[in-house]
Amino acid sequence: MEWTVAIGVDTHKEVHVAVALDALGAQLDSRQIAATPAGYRGLLSWAGELGTPVFAIEGTGSYGAGLARFLISAGVKVFECERPRRGERRRGKSDLIDAALAARRLLSGERLSLPRGAGRREELRLLLLERRGAMQARNAALNQLGAVLVTAPDPIRACLGALSGDRLARAAARLRPGAEVANGVVRRLGRRVERLSMEVAEAECALAELVAELAPSLLEECGVGPVCAAQLLVSSGDPGRMRSEASFAALAGTSPVDASSGKQRRHRLNRGGDRQLNWALHVVALQPSATINRRAATTNGSSTPARPRERRAAASNALSRATSTVAYASCRRSLDNIEASV
Repeated sequence: MEWTVAIGVDTHKEVHVAVALDALGAQLDSRQIAATPAGYRGLLSWAGELGTPVFAIEGTGSYGAGLARFLISAGVKVFECERPRRGERRRGKSDLIDAALAARRLLSGERLSLPRGAGRREELRLLLLERRGAMQARNAALNQLGAVLVTAPDPIRACLGALSGDRLARAAARLRPGAEVANGVVRRLGRRVERLSMEVAEAECALAELVAELAPSLLEECGVGPVCAAQLLVSSGDPGRMRSEASFAALAGTSPVDASSGKQRRHRLNRGGDRQLNWALHVVALQPSATINRRAATTNGSSTPARPRERRAAASNALSRATSTVAYASCRRSLDNIEASV
């Protein structure tokens, strides 16, 4: 065993609570620290006094992100731990209990995941987050604009009623000022859509530049654009998170799950996994160039279902899995190149 002390950490916005257990599960000590660099240094010094530590941290993608980055840069082994299950909280709920449960999950041999990579991939994640928020706000504004037009005065409906999407937003933003309240609302909604469209375009431009710098080979794959390539890199994280194509398929929700019953033998796709990664693979699979090149992979020698609905589902599942296989190889090469360049 490379470590002698398991440290579980329950993270919060202002403070973190840590509990130290030895290899047999006995509690050695506990500590509360401030969520600041000084607090992180104090935690690492405290853990080093107890032995060779390994950390199981809740929320490495939220409140525990700063602590995880600090510990990884210090060369300490860090694992990502989910919040306690409901059955584990029968004895109560407190920060000390949650931290101790995180440490015990590490001692139990449960296969905890590694934190997703930071650095340049964190920049990709932030750009994707910005783009997703701008897209949602833009779609909401377009829906509001369409709803307002349904009950708008006849002159406004006559001018804008036949338009939709970006054309509707541009025309609404350039509508002549009028005395009606609806006129002002339509104009402001149109300008809001235009501003959000500019934000989306700026985010996509930044994504394209960053992906071209980090993983140009990934953009050469059929059907893979900057947004999908960025999502593949962000969701995959470090190469250690996906040691095989099967683990990547499970992460993406494209791994086959046995759904047999009686004489019927069939498989369905995994409905779990990273849904954003699953969305990216779905978008890639729908591109005509990608579909044509991977169509042969949908016939894997298995019997063809008799019902049309089942045939369509089987073809979709096989195509998604084939896309996952191609994406895994490309992502692994790109991630290895990123790690080598750091």
